Amino acid sequence: GEMAGFYEVPVTGAGMNHRLFCLLERDAADLGGSSIIVIDGLSKPKRSAAKSRDYRRALALRSEFHRRRTVLD
Repeated sequence: GEMAGFYEVPVTGAGMNHRLFCLLERDAADLGGSSIIVIDGLSKPKRSAAKSRDYRRALALRSEFHRRRTVLD
């Protein structure tokens, strides 16, 4: 769906789920080669759904990265 292209790094601890939303950039000369770019992250209680605003923020930051090759937040 909308989040296609993101890679998610999940970590669980202390009753919380933490997620990092990342992009893979292959052969990116401006980044010094292939890179993993952390775009955004969130924390939420176990067994609860993430809020749609969290996904919207990640999508907006991905768009900014593609436009500027950096993220300003």
